[in-house]
Amino acid sequence: MLYVVIVYLWASILLYLLLGGADFGAGIIELFTSEKNRNRTRKTTYQAIGPIWEANHMWLIIAIVILFVGFPAIYSTMSVYLHIPLTIMLIGIIARGTAFAFRHHDAVVDDWQNVYNRIFTWSSFVTPLFLGIIAGSAVSGRIDTQAVNFLDAYIFSWLDWFTVAVGFFTTAICAFLAAVYLIGETDNETDRKRFIHKAQTSNILAVFCGFLVFTAAYFEGIPLFQWVFGNLVGAVAITAATLSLILLWYLLRQGKTKILRVLAGFQVTMILLTVTWQHYPNIVLLADGGYLSLTEHHGHAKTISSLGWALLLGSIFILPALFYLIYSFQQKNGAKEAH
Repeated sequence: MLYVVIVYLWASILLYLLLGGADFGAGIIELFTSEKNRNRTRKTTYQAIGPIWEANHMWLIIAIVILFVGFPAIYSTMSVYLHIPLTIMLIGIIARGTAFAFRHHDAVVDDWQNVYNRIFTWSSFVTPLFLGIIAGSAVSGRIDTQAVNFLDAYIFSWLDWFTVAVGFFTTAICAFLAAVYLIGETDNETDRKRFIHKAQTSNILAVFCGFLVFTAAYFEGIPLFQWVFGNLVGAVAITAATLSLILLWYLLRQGKTKILRVLAGFQVTMILLTVTWQHYPNIVLLADGGYLSLTEHHGHAKTISSLGWALLLGSIFILPALFYLIYSFQQKNGAKEAH
């Protein structure tokens, strides 16, 4: 049952990147859209993320619950030594959700709408930035559980060039996912071309940020190149992601957008597989050369068994309801457009 729990943990992280990441990316796209096109972009993104924007965070909640219940040592270590970036990320999620609700449902339309818009867009940028910083910190080997001062324990555990580069890479990936998803949400040819351009631009930025990640890793003494290309699974996954990226660019140039979402999701899946495979089952690398492992630092066997059954049974109820939610809102939006 332990491996069932681990699979659910990995899947929840992946789904949060694919769905929640695109959710954040919609705000990033809006942030870097010209003033004259911002209203149209805002309307399109609302139609796309409105039905499931709350459900997206379900995947993050599942991941947190799995760590809290099944892997308390890992949860407590990350919560203590990464509490600053975690707090900033959570504040960003709350601020973004609040601003999203108020700017669409506030009974009074006034200057506060501009405030809501700024909070929404900037928190959409900051949240995935710190999500990436947290992810980078987990594998950077900077978390020092033996630190005797505040800076070493709670600042330098996450603040370095490598983790910041991972943060910007994550942000660029979110913008790329959102742009690709939004291409299929508009029937306006001008808007479609605009989102295609944003997908291309954000993809170039993601590649550039990926180069920064490898550069920072080299200067920080992190063997990232070996982690990625030093095993067959990583090499195959990166090759597959690269080939799918070439196909995606070809389809963008040809104006064929039906399978773009699948290709974008496949690329992110391959990237996550690459960065997690080499370290498995170790999820956190510590400064003293130690690690926290999913197979060694888990809870009691009965707890893991109960958690695994809860996840399996919960999927039977949650997933069909989620799919129906998406379907019903798509039908609703289609009826409005027809009307």
